[in-house]
Amino acid sequence: MAHPIRRGLIAAALVAGASVGLAAPAAAQPDIVGSISNAADLTDSLADVVSSVGSGSSGGTGSASLFAGSGEIAIPLPIPSPRGLAALAAATTQTGKPYLWGGNGPDAWDCSGLVQWAFRTVGINLPRTSQEMARFTGGMLVPLSVLQPGDVITMDTYDIAGHVGIYAGNGMVFNAYGTGVPTGLRPLSDFTIHNVRRFF
Repeated sequence: MAHPIRRGLIAAALVAGASVGLAAPAAAQPDIVGSISNAADLTDSLADVVSSVGSGSSGGTGSASLFAGSGEIAIPLPIPSPRGLAALAAATTQTGKPYLWGGNGPDAWDCSGLVQWAFRTVGINLPRTSQEMARFTGGMLVPLSVLQPGDVITMDTYDIAGHVGIYAGNGMVFNAYGTGVPTGLRPLSDFTIHNVRRFF
């Protein structure tokens, strides 16, 4: 079992990694960073995620040493991506904005436009459409059993991989869903999952 102090250091390292990811787009898009109201909230969320990973509440099985060969720190897998969490935080700043097919923001979004924008704020370039995201070979393809907040989920709707969102935890996906539905959370159980990718 990992020592509590070492677990705290892991949380600090993940938070530092996410801070680096958030700091990068500041010069290019100051409106994005300014709209993330409280960086401390993201820090607390990351610490909570690390804590829940340590307690085994993620539903995944197995463990891995954070430092190869040391054998000192065992962290149950899965581990969420700090940049994925930061992209989720950026996406949530768009809550309540309307859906518009082909919408690239800032006033209205379609599903893939929102996901592409959120990940671009943390330095990850994704394709433009949900179908292209489903076929994209970047990141890590992960099974549904190890789903973590910040993962990109493509979903089958009218056609194969016709929708995409960002997993927000607690069985919810953050997305721009459709006409008349404000950007926000929807139950993942409403969808048929096509695939899940994690981007570090």
